[in-house]
Amino acid sequence: CASVSKLVASFTSASPKATPTVPADIAYECLNSIPFNQSAASDLLESMRPYLNWQTTIAYLKDPPKDYADKIQPPYDFWGIFDAIEANVAAGAYASEYDFGWDVYESFQQAHDGHFNFVPDSVGSVFTFGRTVPLASVSEDGKSLPVIYAYADILAASFGNASFTPSSIVEIDGQNATDFLLDWSQYGSLQDRDALWNNLFYIPAQVSLGSSGTGTGTFSGSGRGRYVYPGAATTFTFANGSTVTNQNFARVLANFGNITSGADIYKEYFAVPSDAYAKALSLATSTTSSATSSATNGSSSSTSSAVTSSTPAPGYPSPVVRQSNNLNSGYFLDQPGFEDVAVLAVPSFVGSGDVEVEFQNVNSELIAAALAANKTKLIIDVSANGGGTILQGYDLFKQLFPSILPYGATRFRAHEAFDILGQEYSAIAANYTRSLNQSDDILDIESSAWNYRTDADINYEPFTSWPEKYGPHEFGNDNFTSIIRWNLSDVLTPLNSGGIYVSGYLNRSNITVQPFAAENIVVVYDGYCASTCTIFSELMRQQAGVKTIALGGRPNYDGIQAVGGVKGTNDFPWSYILSAAEEAFIYANSTHQEELNNTALGDYSQLPLYRSSSGPVVNSRDGIREGDETGTPLQFVYEPSDCRIFYTPAMVVDQSVVWRTVADTVWGQSDACVAGSNAFYGNKTKRDASMTRVHGVRRDIDIEQAYKGLDVHTEEGIVLGGDSIMLP
Repeated sequence: CASVSKLVASFTSASPKATPTVPADIAYECLNSIPFNQSAASDLLESMRPYLNWQTTIAYLKDPPKDYADKIQPPYDFWGIFDAIEANVAAGAYASEYDFGWDVYESFQQAHDGHFNFVPDSVGSVFTFGRTVPLASVSEDGKSLPVIYAYADILAASFGNASFTPSSIVEIDGQNATDFLLDWSQYGSLQDRDALWNNLFYIPAQVSLGSSGTGTGTFSGSGRGRYVYPGAATTFTFANGSTVTNQNFARVLANFGNITSGADIYKEYFAVPSDAYAKALSLATSTTSSATSSATNGSSSSTSSAVTSSTPAPGYPSPVVRQSNNLNSGYFLDQPGFEDVAVLAVPSFVGSGDVEVEFQNVNSELIAAALAANKTKLIIDVSANGGGTILQGYDLFKQLFPSILPYGATRFRAHEAFDILGQEYSAIAANYTRSLNQSDDILDIESSAWNYRTDADINYEPFTSWPEKYGPHEFGNDNFTSIIRWNLSDVLTPLNSGGIYVSGYLNRSNITVQPFAAENIVVVYDGYCASTCTIFSELMRQQAGVKTIALGGRPNYDGIQAVGGVKGTNDFPWSYILSAAEEAFIYANSTHQEELNNTALGDYSQLPLYRSSSGPVVNSRDGIREGDETGTPLQFVYEPSDCRIFYTPAMVVDQSVVWRTVADTVWGQSDACVAGSNAFYGNKTKRDASMTRVHGVRRDIDIEQAYKGLDVHTEEGIVLGGDSIMLP
């Protein structure tokens, strides 16, 4: 750690505004020198258990449906792993604090649930790791199996300024490149293996989101790849026989000004103040209560100004309309043969109250502009979309299909703390009218899921009591609430939507005309679709009958899923759960406070929040398909896309090539599908099905901007917003 301190001082002197980097192996040695604190580790694990009761999928992970186990991920016994960590702590088996932290991190990561996340301080608050060479997986002609290239080589070849012929990478660190990358991909947050594969690489849609996306891919140290030590160096062997070895690096996130040892790091950054152990009752009755007035249905987080890019996205054409941070944007394909096609790029469903209305307006403006320009076909590109605000997904669906009532069934895990909160919040809300003319604290309670008057039942009727909403009902060896649907006519909708009303309801009830026929819409995915994106996707596919195209995937010709991210429909930050528990104590008299303190509500403390590098979350709601009597969470349902298209070199440089390829495949005279079919709308001939046209990079693409994309990576310390979002 003393070596790191010296290197950081030198780096900062030369580049005071840049994030310091040091060789990865030196950072790793420093991490492994941090002494293990056995008693603190035991306290941390104990403090985490109450929050884990909210995770909806633990029983299903241990005994998943056969399709999930065969095609997605193997069974996973979370509690078995967590208990084993606790036993190792009790036995003093850990050599360093980092060893302990890594096991805790892995226990969550191996669930492959983007809503189930705990990054210990030792794993994510001191260093993150990276490689200097982003990669791409592309098919030369759209039909041959994809191979691996250094992304910079593809850029150089695409712009005609390469002094060499790019050669594919055949080995990484002496191992077959495909096998190496398949193994590395499992460090990602997604559950689907083809989506995990795609997430290894540079994809323009991720780069468009700036530091809130997964940047240049998990292989190069963005997304969840940033937490994994990649070794001291990476050696690439190319098909032409050449080899290149590059030193790996670590980004230094902590201030090393007073650090000379691992013990210093623990003392400075991991030791917690005494009030970290304070529990909900103590917090509620102190002057420093952490309960906030913004904790509505888990939407308590906000988006940092560093989250998204404010410049036009590398590889994207000039937009018709664009949200200022590239969260959504609209385009026309004006090239010959595509004059009737509009594109809505939606790499995010927001998550920040500052831009919720702007996001909604961009969608509306693109639709209006497309109709005015006589565009009859719409491509919706949800590449890179890890979710955001739940009701933005509903709103976009209702803008496109105003006559369809969204189903969107959800449920929570039934457990003691959830039940008590429901009893308390429902009783408090009974004393107030349901209107926006209340204090912020009362509005929190009135609009929360624990007030039975919020939401609708499975038949889209009001609940009549808390027991009716709570249940519980047994599915998959666990207990769950009754089916819950969003009441889109609720006057308190803005409290759960970032401030918007859903199109077709209340002050947007004038939106009644469907702008495009279902057969003239196609949704395009890169597998990353998660959270709110999966809600939108479910509505589009199951209720509107819109078809899907999935891009990329592992080097084979099998069908692949469109949705590869978490299909849970709501994540709760642990900080929100704690503040909800505090709120119940705040509104109770002293006698009732003592009663509540003797229940599960009394078990919640701030300790896990102090010991995590980013806000931990749980998947609080499952999505359930209409008519599914088995109650299987959508997370465990395998769903192949209608058509699979390989990435070509041009498609990972110029996003418009993706759209032209899709338009040509669905409505033109070409067929880029390598699995599935492009005949899903009944408009294709045998001749169409036999043709493949490979589209090239636009002549007017911004070369300088494209190279800037190589510097984009996921940043630490960013607070992502939204009530259904997968943390990168």
